Amino acid sequence: MSSPDFSGLEAAAAQRTVFTVARLNKEVRTLLERGLGVVWVEGELSNLSQPASGHWYFSLKDREAQVRCAMFRMRNAAIGFTPKAGQQVLARGRVSLYEPRGDYQLIVEHLEEAGVGALQREFERLKAKLATEGLFAREAKRPLPRFPRRVAVVTSPTGAAIRDVLQILARRFPPAAARVYPVPVQGAAAAPAIAEALALAGERADCDVLILARGGGSLEDLWAFNDERVARAIRACGLPVVSGVGHEIDFTIADFAADARAPTPSGAAEMVVPDRRELLDALARTATRIGATVRRDLRAAVARFEGAGARLRLAHPGLRLAHQAQRLDDLEQRLALAVRGRLQAAGHRLAATETRLAPHSPQRLTAELRGRIEGLQARLERRMSDIRSRLEHRVDLAKRTLDTASPLATLARGFAIVSRPDGSLLRDAGAVVPGEEIEARLAKGRLRARVSAPGPGDGEG
Repeated sequence: MSSPDFSGLEAAAAQRTVFTVARLNKEVRTLLERGLGVVWVEGELSNLSQPASGHWYFSLKDREAQVRCAMFRMRNAAIGFTPKAGQQVLARGRVSLYEPRGDYQLIVEHLEEAGVGALQREFERLKAKLATEGLFAREAKRPLPRFPRRVAVVTSPTGAAIRDVLQILARRFPPAAARVYPVPVQGAAAAPAIAEALALAGERADCDVLILARGGGSLEDLWAFNDERVARAIRACGLPVVSGVGHEIDFTIADFAADARAPTPSGAAEMVVPDRRELLDALARTATRIGATVRRDLRAAVARFEGAGARLRLAHPGLRLAHQAQRLDDLEQRLALAVRGRLQAAGHRLAATETRLAPHSPQRLTAELRGRIEGLQARLERRMSDIRSRLEHRVDLAKRTLDTASPLATLARGFAIVSRPDGSLLRDAGAVVPGEEIEARLAKGRLRARVSAPGPGDGEG
């Protein structure tokens, strides 16, 4: 009997690749990590373990299967919530293999609550899309009116937000009326209703600014304000839009699309209208400054008036006339002295001549000389009279000229100078209003009167 032939088995054995368990697990881990890469897994959190090392170990499961998970301390320190068993979560990580036990597991890099996480991803996606289109551009923002006459409010008619907005509008700036556009602010019907209300307010154009308001809530509660239709309706609205949605920490797509964002509905109401108390205080300060300026100007005007009066008194025609009269008296005295001197000199000459002629006793010559002397005396007297007449005539002319130019002469003819109490002259009856006090200066004294009604003017030529 021949022996069996094992040559074929030996050749097959020589071609085998034999893995150790460790090597097998290592190869499988490499295949899993390279083959799948980063994955997102949603499931219910269970079997949570938090040892002293700070790492988290847990399982994610659904109704049909489960997978082991590990999240190391450097990763879980950034999680913004405390995970609990039974909580629905969304995990991002890499599929791997724990080689010592041969268990495949998910190495979690990020963990978030499932519902919020999905909404947050949609929020970020839409935000990036609309920002790329320029819907949030700063240069597209419209300025808010400083003193709105009417404010449109798009919000729920039954929520606390509308009560807060209306109370603040009434308290801060009563002249601003409010027009409420009632809409649902939560649920599937909210977004189209809000977009329709924004379009209607823009078409009516009977308001100066619009408030889009809603009270606080979860991300799901505020989701209508993260709708693309609402964002586009805000930019298409013909009115400046102020978004006051949620609380200060809440941000929605509507906040970015609006022309201005307020942290709360109350903040939006405070943003669109001024505070009447601040306005009244500003007006009071302005009135104080104006009063001080007016008083300062009045003091300066009084000083200028008094200076002008002093200069006028120095240049008054009466003063000049008095100076001229004094000069005339002086001239008259000098003339009289000159005449007397000439007469005395003539008398002296005559006496000397008579003395020289006396010894000769020429009667005829004496009579002729006497006649000449009398003629000279008569001429001298006429000359003196002419000089005095001309001087008096010049003085009379000067007095009549001064009297004609004097405002006192105008007043003496029955005219009056009419002015306001502050000294400004009135030249037009249309410049006064009924009840205004006026002052009339007459030739003698002043009159104060109050206008009952301005009469028609004479007209201008």
